Amino acid sequence: MPEPSPCPPPSGAPRWVAMVHEAARDSWAPAAQSPYRTPVLYAVGEMTRTVRTRGAELTLALWGPQGGGWRLYDAPQDTAAAERSVVRDEPAVSGEPSETSEPDKLAERMTSRRHQVLTAALSRAGLYDLAPEDGAAVRALAGRLDEPTVRRVAHWLAAAAGASAAG
Repeated sequence: MPEPSPCPPPSGAPRWVAMVHEAARDSWAPAAQSPYRTPVLYAVGEMTRTVRTRGAELTLALWGPQGGGWRLYDAPQDTAAAERSVVRDEPAVSGEPSETSEPDKLAERMTSRRHQVLTAALSRAGLYDLAPEDGAAVRALAGRLDEPTVRRVAHWLAAAAGASAAG
């Protein structure tokens, strides 16, 4: 898949805007916008889950205000490519075959799935804007925990979010 064209800043007064890349037309369109960052990040999480459920991928860019103008906070990235780079952050050793074996692909896919479940659970619990060390912690958990344990942790986060919303 070719690289998307650069994402232009949205029109109008600076606010938080998630731009989605439409590959068929190689153009960018606003997908969510608000004067506040949190609702836009929540919408991005929900859109990503919906699109992935359909078996597709999403390329997003997050724009926001800074000093009266626009600032690109999250550069355009394919969400699947971003997760793969997060899961495999070790450099390839020269001399390794370029093709990944089937067991490696399966392990990578399962780790990516566990990472997705944890990230979605954190979003549902209201934690949208994770710091780099939070991302590292999620990657570590996804790499070390099995699927049932990850689902249990996700359940705890959902229960905590529900309890805090009710209280």
